[in-house]
Amino acid sequence: MSTSELAWFKSSYSGTQGDSCVEVATTERAVCVRDSKDVTRPHFAVGRDGWSRFVAFAAGA
Repeated sequence: MSTSELAWFKSSYSGTQGDSCVEVATTERAVCVRDSKDVTRPHFAVGRDGWSRFVAFAAGA
């Protein structure tokens, strides 16, 4: 799937100044992540299980 076909979104906690932030897009098998300041750079993808573990760790759970 190409970058332009993905539905990218930022966290609701992101500021409006465009400072350090990432965007994510989901597919059936993975979560794609990219730098919101330079969307022309390649994104990376992680499996849904890996993403779930990352989010739980980041939330302190």
